[in-house]
Amino acid sequence: MSEKKKMRSEASSSSSNSNSITAGNDSVVVDVGRRRSPCGYCKSGGPTSISHGLWTRSLTVDDYQALLDRGWRRSGCFLYKPEMEKTCCPSYTIRLKENDFVPSKEQRRVLNRMQRFLDGTLDKSSDELMDATDTSGDSQITTSSQSRSLAATKSLTGNLEEKYKTELLIPHMESQIDNAVHVCIESGDLSSDFQFPKASVKKVAPAKRKLSTEGSEDLLFTSSISFQIAATLRRQRKGVEHEKSSQLGAGERGQAADTPKVIAATLATHLNSLAESLGLLVRACNGHINFYSSERRVDKDAIVSSHNESKQSSSGSCSKESFSSTAHENHDLKKRRFEVRLKRSSFDPEEYSLYRRYQIRVHNDSPDEVAESSYRRFLVDTPLIFVPPSGDLTVPPCGFGSFHQQYLIDGRLVAVGVIDILPKCLSSKYLFWDPDLSFLSLGKYSALQEIRWVTQNQVHCPSLQYYYLGYYIHSCNKMRYKAAYRPSELLCPLRYQWVPFDVAKPLLDMKSYMVLSDFATQNGQPLRPSNLENYEEQNDQQHFHGSNDISVGEDEEMDEFNYEDSDEELVAESSNIHLPKVEDKDVGSILIGLKEVRLRYKDLRQAFGSGERRYMETQLHRYMRAVGAELSERMVYSLG
Repeated sequence: MSEKKKMRSEASSSSSNSNSITAGNDSVVVDVGRRRSPCGYCKSGGPTSISHGLWTRSLTVDDYQALLDRGWRRSGCFLYKPEMEKTCCPSYTIRLKENDFVPSKEQRRVLNRMQRFLDGTLDKSSDELMDATDTSGDSQITTSSQSRSLAATKSLTGNLEEKYKTELLIPHMESQIDNAVHVCIESGDLSSDFQFPKASVKKVAPAKRKLSTEGSEDLLFTSSISFQIAATLRRQRKGVEHEKSSQLGAGERGQAADTPKVIAATLATHLNSLAESLGLLVRACNGHINFYSSERRVDKDAIVSSHNESKQSSSGSCSKESFSSTAHENHDLKKRRFEVRLKRSSFDPEEYSLYRRYQIRVHNDSPDEVAESSYRRFLVDTPLIFVPPSGDLTVPPCGFGSFHQQYLIDGRLVAVGVIDILPKCLSSKYLFWDPDLSFLSLGKYSALQEIRWVTQNQVHCPSLQYYYLGYYIHSCNKMRYKAAYRPSELLCPLRYQWVPFDVAKPLLDMKSYMVLSDFATQNGQPLRPSNLENYEEQNDQQHFHGSNDISVGEDEEMDEFNYEDSDEELVAESSNIHLPKVEDKDVGSILIGLKEVRLRYKDLRQAFGSGERRYMETQLHRYMRAVGAELSERMVYSLG
């Protein structure tokens, strides 16, 4: 019998035996009741975050999986469940089914950016490529990133070298060119029958910027997307020349509409407003889309004339020279070695050093707030009982339990994802990363890697199907990036049913706390999904980009640290906690722990006086409502 099956068997026997039960690999919890703390999300300043708490001495992965599916979450060895109706920022458990996941354009861009960095074609300092939409799970880093982006944009009216020494604008320009392609498709200028490549914008080297010796504009950025689109059209039309005109949607223009020059000119007309807003000029030049400084203007003919006179070094006949230069540059590129290591949760001095830098620089914590002891309690200590691999398609090769996933580049630790691997899911808890590499959006990247991990390990453990992103708070902008990993689901806080996010979103737009399962269907029919087509892009513009970093990422970017780290400061209360009403059940079957002995409460009931018995049963009823009848009979309610 595998270790996992053995554990489950022991838990089952614990539930069925009404007599004395010896201690084993079971879950042991101490109910601490209601706890209050200042909210770590809305910063309201008052003790408005209310939760039910459990201290755990040990916890099986099966029991923690069941607790997750009832809205619980762990911080170290402490479990908490928000009191949804009373807390200022209701927190909904959010998950994604791996098989249904479809990466967005922005998520694909994150993967491509990392690949370019590893290939050596993206080698910029963090100051030059700070991602203004990265959500490190903290509003302060988001605000800081926004300020950088705005400052960079405003500086476009200043010195050229200062204006364009960064490439904060490149992802924005690429996105706008892609939008222009989409507009051309809708207008019929380009065929809708093909999947066109995504735009790539490159910064022009200073030595190649000047287009004349008399002080014309500087050529700052260029894109060759028109050549790629033309190549796509030619490949698709090869052998079907008679259909060419109809596929273009502009038959009267004939073959000329295929050429990079015509495509570039068409796209350039749709980019003028973008260029003007950034203080640039945009022109089509021999098939290239070029962006120039607008500080000094000369007429178009002068530009073309100057360009023709210097065509040996410009884009008109530069294909050979550019190819040669590129080939030489690529030959000298230094590729970086990337590695992901999965290790069981344990203290690692290198990880702790990275964590300190992350918390101080990204979250503005003071050095005293990131002591080794608090780090251990938060991200190293775990109550989960490790389940080793069994080889029988019930446990993945790494086993079940708490892990740290390390990301290394050229042997240097750059990020650490703290995760729990459970029978049905990978649950992402926290991510911290090297602040010098913030331009890589490591929170988003780690989330995509964790989703990929689920995919890879389904072969070894078919029950692994979900990726849990922690809590989703609709009223908190830094949390909304989690909904970009779609199609996701939110857990109904009353009936613990999973509701599609596109059904839940319009409800949460109206009110922060909703019993989602009441509205999942209406007259037996699903509610109309909300429009999510531009959801991630809209959120990015507001100021967040995924960091579970999280917290999970935040780039958790699931940043639950502010809330979780305050657990020690919370005060337990003995007053009744408001919990979803369920039918009253006898608490006699609850498993009670007395040192090394486990007994059902019904076997202990007579040991208490009437007053003590009433108090005890009030506590047990509250505990049963919080964890559910099944778990209350399986986990050990410790009295000492």
